[in-house]
Amino acid sequence: MSVTRKIIAEHAGRESVKPGEYAFVPVDLVLANDVTAPLAIDEFEKFDMEVFSRDKIVFVLDHFTPNRDIASAEQCSYVRQFALKKEIVHFYEGGLCGIEHVLLPEEGLIRPGSIVVGGDSHTCTYGALGSFATGMGSTDIGAAMAFGKAWLRVPEAILVRIKGKFRRWVGGKDLILKLIGMIGVDGATYRSLEFTGDGLASLGIDARFTVANMVVEAGAKNGMFPVDEKTLDYLNSVGIQCDQMDIEPDQFGYSAEIGIDLDELSPQVALPPTPENSVPVEDAPHVRLDQVVIGSCTNGRISDLRQAAEVIKGKKVARGLRLIVIPGSPRVYKQALKEGLIEILLDAGAVISPPTCGPCLGGHMGVLAAGEKALATTNRNFVGRMGHKESEVYLCNPAVAAASSVTGTITDPAEIV
Repeated sequence: MSVTRKIIAEHAGRESVKPGEYAFVPVDLVLANDVTAPLAIDEFEKFDMEVFSRDKIVFVLDHFTPNRDIASAEQCSYVRQFALKKEIVHFYEGGLCGIEHVLLPEEGLIRPGSIVVGGDSHTCTYGALGSFATGMGSTDIGAAMAFGKAWLRVPEAILVRIKGKFRRWVGGKDLILKLIGMIGVDGATYRSLEFTGDGLASLGIDARFTVANMVVEAGAKNGMFPVDEKTLDYLNSVGIQCDQMDIEPDQFGYSAEIGIDLDELSPQVALPPTPENSVPVEDAPHVRLDQVVIGSCTNGRISDLRQAAEVIKGKKVARGLRLIVIPGSPRVYKQALKEGLIEILLDAGAVISPPTCGPCLGGHMGVLAAGEKALATTNRNFVGRMGHKESEVYLCNPAVAAASSVTGTITDPAEIV
């Protein structure tokens, strides 16, 4: 079996599970946000039960916060009242809140070998720490809040073997964009993507979060990284003591294998309207940009802000272009302040937003007008994703985003640093 199937089998109390089988498993954590929690709460209330656990349910108000309008304020109020009534331990809003998939690992809520279900498609981010984590609809989340269980169709698995080492200005975002470009947005539909190989030594935990976050953009059910010394060091830094997970994949547990050589990888840019349209930055069209966004659950961590600041230091944002920078959590924000990164970005002409999903889903803090073009470190560039249906979104890593904000067109950071 693959690692994913071994985790499912263990939770199901079975020796093994096969792809296509259904399993009803206990979950270790249930997540919802201000968009999906209200629907989940409505479903939960139909059961006339108490929550299965006050400390295994997490609510994060991060999508339309700070509230953009009355409707979003009402949604947050509804979740807040429920969380206080049910005495939910892990309820995050205001100054305690970050973008959910940046926040939960920092709070020490994700453990290797666990099963996490979330009312958000990018819940798969936690596979970076060896957790089986996947997004679900709000009806299933409501049921999980009541019963502490969820149903799963056991996925096939694709093994992604990584070799080589990242070159300068290349990172996790480029790896996952390259992979999606190779297999397409439906190339891993309802499969798990599991990563292995000597090249993993080149991927820090932040890079792994980025890769696992975007496996869903290839249709994957989840992504999975091995639990190694990098994982254990990170877990220790957030207060989790655990041993190396002794779950190893079987040699023949995979339906396909893909190889990627990091030595040959350039910074990637995904052209609209899907993430599969990835090309090396040198081949990307030099379109005139109206907005650049650095942040999101994909690239809003401290290493991302460090990279952006390194590129933009001493330079200015191009006239007529808006650079929006969104630290992924209060902890990231404070560390960026401490290191002087925020000052560097402000001096360049950036707008610094509080932690929020905001512009990524065309919510607020950076909605695009008709005809505008944006370059973003976010995860999706579908038609209308960040605003008007006649706008365009290009995806890239933080270094490319920072360099492009200076020139006003899509630019390789090596050209200006």
